[in-house]
Amino acid sequence: MKNTYDRSEEDLANVVGLEHMNVTVPDQRLATLFYIVGMGFTRDPYLVTGVVNMWVNIGKSQFHLPIGKPQVIRGRTGLVVPDLKALSESLKSVRKDLKGTKFNFRAGPGYIDVTCPWGNKFRCHKPAAKFGATMLGMPYVMLDVPSGTAKGIASFYRDVMETQATVKPFEKAPAAHVLVGQDQTLIFREKKGKLAKYDGHHLALYVANFSRPHAKIAEQGLISQESNQHQYRFVDLFDPESGKKLYQIEHEIRSMTHPLFGRPMINRNPAQTNNSFAAGYDDRPYMMPVSA
Repeated sequence: MKNTYDRSEEDLANVVGLEHMNVTVPDQRLATLFYIVGMGFTRDPYLVTGVVNMWVNIGKSQFHLPIGKPQVIRGRTGLVVPDLKALSESLKSVRKDLKGTKFNFRAGPGYIDVTCPWGNKFRCHKPAAKFGATMLGMPYVMLDVPSGTAKGIASFYRDVMETQATVKPFEKAPAAHVLVGQDQTLIFREKKGKLAKYDGHHLALYVANFSRPHAKIAEQGLISQESNQHQYRFVDLFDPESGKKLYQIEHEIRSMTHPLFGRPMINRNPAQTNNSFAAGYDDRPYMMPVSA
């Protein structure tokens, strides 16, 4: 046999996808200028197309942006974009219209750091082997957590959510690295000092075994919403051994029988324009061809 492979690299465990990050924004026009014009992403053409919410496509994931008081993620969202130079140019094009907001950006080696009009932070990377085959997507969300909580948070995701989680440094600080889909990770990085108060932002995950995590969280009395047959929510991460609450971020947990799981990836290609439209190139250009 010529080739040998580490087959464990293909294991996804129980959490199979980071579907979206949700933050409320006070102004849909400014959100459009930032996420669509400036960042160069695309809008879901079929669902939530009004003026009180916006679903923004970023590869196989989305940002959900309902109207409300600004919410700010405690940390940053890591993104992969096909062309950093093109991103820089599109960000420059909205600078005048976003004057007076918190909007800003600066380039680093192989990335551009961007701040949205309300203070959410993004690090936009060029495609690289560490992000797998992703050309456009959301490979990680890095969240600041209190000192001493990374180990317990990793245990929560291993024992309750039944996914892969390890503790290792991230930018020189202890962090729980949690696998939440193909080439997608939640990173809970310990940060000294007082954290900003949790403001209600949430993330959505698809899971394979829907009932076992629900039972373990319900046993602690921490299910915050029984949404419907295919979805539930919780807010508190806890240490499975002690039951101690460690961190708050609302999780929208969806089953793989959820009606939206695996839906066609329509309008996911930001390179499609009215002047350069090509039929058949809307759905999966965010993945590089896999080498033989």
